[in-house]
Amino acid sequence: QVQLVESGGGPVQAGGSLRLSCVATLRTFSSYDMGWFRQTPGREREFVTAISWNGGETYVADSVLGRFTISRDNAKNTVYLQMNSLKPEDTAVYYCAAGRLRGPQALVRGTADYWGQGTQVTVSS
Repeated sequence: QVQLVESGGGPVQAGGSLRLSCVATLRTFSSYDMGWFRQTPGREREFVTAISWNGGETYVADSVLGRFTISRDNAKNTVYLQMNSLKPEDTAVYYCAAGRLRGPQALVRGTADYWGQGTQVTVSS
């Protein structure tokens, strides 16, 4: 059974940093494009950032450009989201997602094969 398990969320003050991790039980993790999304109550899930299977391409939403960085370690079946200069509007549940054979642009559009359960990030002012 495929699982994507996020961790690293929690409370943080504005201006601070957090690093989220997502471990995937995918036998062929290195062939999957990976992404991060976020959602707040009453709003649709929002694309944050994505990385191609080999790390050669990344896509970043304008709202987090220059503050958030995605990376991956295929040897550990893990994708990371480094979040710096956090703002209260970054408060959300953050989800990781995996997709294959469509390119990371599919993740930008919200299309994925697997989703994690999410981890809460709360930024206080």
